[in-house]
This record gives sequence, structure tokens and C-alpha cells, in this order.
Amino acid sequence: MNILNDILNSVKEKQKLLAVLIDPDKMKLESLPDFMQKLNASIATHIFVGGSTVKDKATERLVVEIKALTELPVVIFPGDVSQITAYAHAILFLSLISGRNADYLIGKHVASVSKLRATNLEVIPTGYILVENGKETAVQKVTGTQPMSYTNPKQIIDTAKAGELLGLKLMYLEAGSGAILPVSTEIIKRTKATLSIPLIVGGGIRTKEQLDKAYQSGADLVVIGTAFEEDKAFFNELKKETH
Repeated sequence: MNILNDILNSVKEKQKLLAVLIDPDKMKLESLPDFMQKLNASIATHIFVGGSTVKDKATERLVVEIKALTELPVVIFPGDVSQITAYAHAILFLSLISGRNADYLIGKHVASVSKLRATNLEVIPTGYILVENGKETAVQKVTGTQPMSYTNPKQIIDTAKAGELLGLKLMYLEAGSGAILPVSTEIIKRTKATLSIPLIVGGGIRTKEQLDKAYQSGADLVVIGTAFEEDKAFFNELKKETH
């Protein structure tokens, strides 16, 4: 399984991807089988696991349980080095390029190398851009950085392009968990137009209409988390088509 190559091939074939983000601190293991049954029946293509703050060993326990219940690729979406587990398929090696906190640009990455050496995880270098959404997010609190203003699209677009020129393989526009406002269609369109790498969009997407708009604007992979935590019936709107 080569997850980055699969994403690149999907982009070439104009297939849209959907990742369900599961937070180890919010998902109860006893609720997981029912949740995964709904997820497996949906159009989801990837499972991301992680959170801004997660209890020690919680990520590994959850990843092991998830893998027993699905064939979908499981990707770590880490908030910290402690969330690395060898049981996942891959890790998004996130660099918070919207901020200037050296820990989240390179420091945490250096600290993670010893752990990563002991795994066979596929490591995917990913630019992470936090976009203002109308409220303070957990990412802001943890990283001590401010989001980029949605009123200044050029700064967001230029930051994304700079990340690509640095050699990052994926670009992630993030409004943040529980965002009031998702990333705007204008920002998605203009960012996609400047990039030649896949574009991920997440945060604040709670309806099928918002999901479709993100795809139509150029998102190659959309991440949804809070919407499923708040309303598992949302899976009903995203069921696979049966013939």
C-alpha cells in the first residue's frame, strides 16, 4: 500500500477522496464497531486518526481497533510526537507553515525521527495551513500560532506555493476542529490553481452541500471529523451508491 501514490493517481483520474478524522480522546472504543460499520458503508476513502491533545497510548489503542474493523488506509494526523504508532499505514508529517513556531515547523519532526525509525510507516511531508474560521481553535492554543486571515487570500496562496517549492507532497488547508466557517470556495479555488500537488481541505464541513462545494472548488481530499461526532446520521447522506 502506497498511500501518496494512490492519492496522486486519484487526482489524475479526477476521483474525489474523503477522510474521516477520528479523535482518540473523543471516540469511545465501545462505540467504535457501530461507527465503523457506518463509515465502511459510506464514500469515505481514508481514515485519519489524531487530535491536538491526546492521552498517552490512546492513539495506538484506537488504531489497532480500527484496523480490525476496516480495509481502508489508516493515517496518523498527529498533534504531537506521542501520537506516532507503528500500527498505522502512514503518517502526515505536518509542517505548520502558516505559523512561525519553530517547534511545529521542524522541532517536533526532529524529535519524532527516533520513533519513526522503529516503524514501517509511510511518511508523507504535508504543509499545514491554519485559516481563520471565526473562533479560536485547539491548534492555536497548542501551537501558540495565529491562523491566516481569510480576508488575505494572497498570503494563504503564496504560503501554499512556498510549501510546494520546499518539496512538500500534500497541502492541507485547515479551518480547525469545530470551525464556524469552513475554508471559503474562493481560497480553495485560488490555492488549487497555484499548486501542482494534491490539496486537502478540512474544518467546518457539516453538510453534503458544503462537501460538494469544497470538491467543486478544487479540493482533492476533504476531511470531516466534528460533523460525525455531533451527528452520526450524517453518514446516511454519504452512503456508497449501490447498483
